[in-house]
Amino acid sequence: MKKDMNKIKMIILLVSVSLSIKGIAQDTNEQDKEKALKTSTNFTWEGNKALSEDDFIAAEVNYRKAISESPENSAAPYNLGNAYYLNETYNEAFSRFKEAGETSTSKEDKHSAYHNMGNVFMKRKDYAKAVEAYKEALRNDPTDEETRYNLALAKELLKKDEENKQQNQDDQDQDKEGKDENKDQDKKDEGDNEDKKDKGDDGDKGEDGDKNEEQKDENKDGEGDKKDQKKQPEQGDKEQQEQQPRPNQLSKQQVENLLRAMQNAEKKVQDKIDAKKVKGVKIKNEKDW
Repeated sequence: MKKDMNKIKMIILLVSVSLSIKGIAQDTNEQDKEKALKTSTNFTWEGNKALSEDDFIAAEVNYRKAISESPENSAAPYNLGNAYYLNETYNEAFSRFKEAGETSTSKEDKHSAYHNMGNVFMKRKDYAKAVEAYKEALRNDPTDEETRYNLALAKELLKKDEENKQQNQDDQDQDKEGKDENKDQDKKDEGDNEDKKDKGDDGDKGEDGDKNEEQKDENKDGEGDKKDQKKQPEQGDKEQQEQQPRPNQLSKQQVENLLRAMQNAEKKVQDKIDAKKVKGVKIKNEKDW
């Protein structure tokens, strides 16, 4: 029995020693955290000083040191976010504001972080996300009139942006419909042109056929005329041959001319004979004196 009591005391003693060691470790960790937070705060102040002197690089270096020393110091990423925002490095600014909002434990610090996140979204013209960021800021501080004003402005810009997008979409749809109609019209015109071309080819073939047929008929008629022309000279030649005297044969005209000449010759002979008779007769001249 006595032996068991000694065993229980030993267990209690060990537990007491263990708790004492754990308490000492916790105290040490707390001291280290406090020390790190103090160092981080000092770097933050150095960063603020450099930023007030417009020394962005020195401010960035000190803020980064402050963040690396203690993640509990939400002021360091928030102030670094402000430095990036003033330098118009909005992507980096957003990351730091988000970090500050997530690590911060006070509503006031969360409100400031989300308010500035909304400002970054406004710079990006991402009005939908800006609305959500300002709403989150107002959840942590509903009394801030500046945040409320920014929220109303973001909503108005979001509305106009959506209207513009819808208008642009409608314009694109109309342009697409117009292009489709033009394509359909072009296809229709091409089809009509093809039909006209086919009809024109058939018509040309028909006209060419008719012309060819007419040409053939004309050629046939021409050949007939040529044949007639060939025949007509032959017939004329025959008539001329009939009119022309044969060898050793006088023509009718020649016979008439010959008879007329003979008659004239006989008449001259007769006239000479008659003339001689007159001359041979003596005429008695009688005077009336």
